[in-house]
Parts: sequence; structure tokens; C-alpha cells
Amino acid sequence: MREAYQKELDAISEALVEMANLVGSAMGRATGALLDTDLPAAESVITAEGQVEELQRDLEERAVAVLARQQPVATDLRVVVTSLRMSADLERCAVLAEHVAKLARRRHPAHAVPRDLRRTILEMGQLAQRLMAQAAEVLITHDVDAALQMEQDDDRMDELHRMIFQHLMDDRWHHGVETAVDVTLVGRYYERFADHAVSIARRVVYLVTGEHADDAPRLS
Repeated sequence: MREAYQKELDAISEALVEMANLVGSAMGRATGALLDTDLPAAESVITAEGQVEELQRDLEERAVAVLARQQPVATDLRVVVTSLRMSADLERCAVLAEHVAKLARRRHPAHAVPRDLRRTILEMGQLAQRLMAQAAEVLITHDVDAALQMEQDDDRMDELHRMIFQHLMDDRWHHGVETAVDVTLVGRYYERFADHAVSIARRVVYLVTGEHADDAPRLS
């Protein structure tokens, strides 16, 4: 009985890692679609969002079944409840990647991002994908130090987000209101995606230590 129970918990954890890998890949493709006006890539991201949503529903069903049949307590209960919250973070990340892809599709064949901001947006996209890859690794390893480090890594995303606003407020901005709105939105999408990746890492800290990330000691 215990072995079957552990397999159910393992299946939930594996689903989280799969979702993290999918949404990280989706944001990478969405960034390429946005900067390269790649319509097929944009469409692939939009289609993939449904796959993540389906995985989330399956994870929720598994979690509810564990709660109903096993009535877990202590650590196991923390695993189930925290997994549900992380799956919500990941589903939201899929939606954010979809938003980036839809912006690329909406402006196709034109570029939504002006040339003087392409480097900044590219770095934001790469950083978002890297943070999600780190979150996926933390989900596997339960490395508290690596999870806590992600908050510092996310500081660069906040810096890039501020740079966009500084650029938009510059008197030399000449790309118009519509492009300004597009750039503001896409910057927000990346910033929120990174926030969700960090949130997942913080939840892993809670999962391992039973303490929230702000209170948890480093293990090394």
C-alpha cells in the first residue's frame, strides 16, 4: 500500500517537472517568434498551452485522489498542497508564454519590438527560460541553496524591466503609442514569468524545510 502511495506522490512530482520543461520551452519559442516574426513558432506556443492545461488538470485529479484515499498528514500533506500551488504557477507561465506568442502573431509580419529594444527583450526571454530551467532542476533535486539563489538571479529581470520603462520615457522614443503598449505588455509578461519561476523555488524551500523561504536557513 505504501509503495503505491509513494508512486502517486512521485507521479505528481514528475508532472510538475514536465510542466516546467514545457513552459520553459514555450517561452523560448515565443521569444523567437516575437523577435523573428516567426508565425509557425507562435502558433506552436499557442497550441502547447492546452497541453500544459491538460497536465495541470491531471495533476489536480491525482492530488485530490491522494487526499481522498490516503488522507496524508505532515510532510506528505505538504507535498500535495504545495504541488497544487506550483501547478497553478506553471499553468500561469504557460499563459504568459502564450501572450507573447499571440503578440507576435497579432503584429505579423511586422516586428512588435523595435530594433533598439530587441537586445533587451532577447535577454529577458533567455533569462525567463533559464530561470524556469533552474526551477525544474530544483523540483528534481530539492536543493534549498539553489532555490534561494534564484531570487538573486531574478534581480536581473527586474533591472531589465526597469530599463524598458526608462527607454519608453526617453524623449527620443519615436515608435508611437501602439508599440509602446506592446513593449510594456511583453516586458510585464517576462517579469511575471520570472516571478512565477521564483515562486516555485520558494515553494520547494517550504516543501523541504517546512519554513517559508524568508525564514529558511541555507543547508550549506
